Amino acid sequence: MITMGIDLGAKYIKVVILKDNKIISKTKVLAGFEVEKSAKEVVDKALKEAGIKRDDLGKVVSTGAGEKLAPFYDETKSIVGCDSLGAVYLHPNTRSVIDVGAEEGRGMRCDNTGKILDFEVNEKCAAGAGAFTEAMSRALEVKLEDLGALSLKATEEIPMNAQCTVFAESEVVTMVHNKISKANMAKAVHDAMASRITSMVRKIGFDKDVVLVGGVANNIGFVDSLNNDLGLKVVVPEDPEYVGALGAALAAAGWKGGK
Repeated sequence: MITMGIDLGAKYIKVVILKDNKIISKTKVLAGFEVEKSAKEVVDKALKEAGIKRDDLGKVVSTGAGEKLAPFYDETKSIVGCDSLGAVYLHPNTRSVIDVGAEEGRGMRCDNTGKILDFEVNEKCAAGAGAFTEAMSRALEVKLEDLGALSLKATEEIPMNAQCTVFAESEVVTMVHNKISKANMAKAVHDAMASRITSMVRKIGFDKDVVLVGGVANNIGFVDSLNNDLGLKVVVPEDPEYVGALGAALAAAGWKGGK
């Protein structure tokens, strides 16, 4: 059976195609302002990469913030459910999942089949999402892709009150005036962000193994801060931004755990 999962996130649209529960295609594009056009583009690209046509698809599941903007789908599923399903598929010992994307962070506890037991969402504060690191990289005049590595060079911990991006930017200005190094400021950014996420996750509790998914999982500085805050080492799967789309494709296939 061939299935497709489409994850329409706030910044990127990701598509994963499975054949007999094995990945045969995965691709992504920026959502942009014309989300429906972008969604069609990435779906067409994924089909071409897999060497199949739309009629070859057995079932399609859409998920994410823009789930109903997919060019076609048979069913929609919650992103928390898809995240957990994808995480368990990649790492069978998964019992807790953290997803940090462009606009929000999510924490989930699940069983060995990926079924959600409890979850919490941080959707009211950009300080717990990728948009925060983007804003801070601009404030620090550092490329976003360099921010994580820079924070690992920090020599001291500087507290930052990341209740909102505007206040955090003001704190950065104060730090600059106090001649705080960019490395220490970068670490302060990631520490503040990690603190928001762990505060959310502790509301529902977390069990080993904790899997970190979403685009921000590619940020080594954030991962380091999160590990320190949680007191453990999170598992970051390969291409963590695709886990939601993978879970959607698995849901379409009726996968219940076990490869």
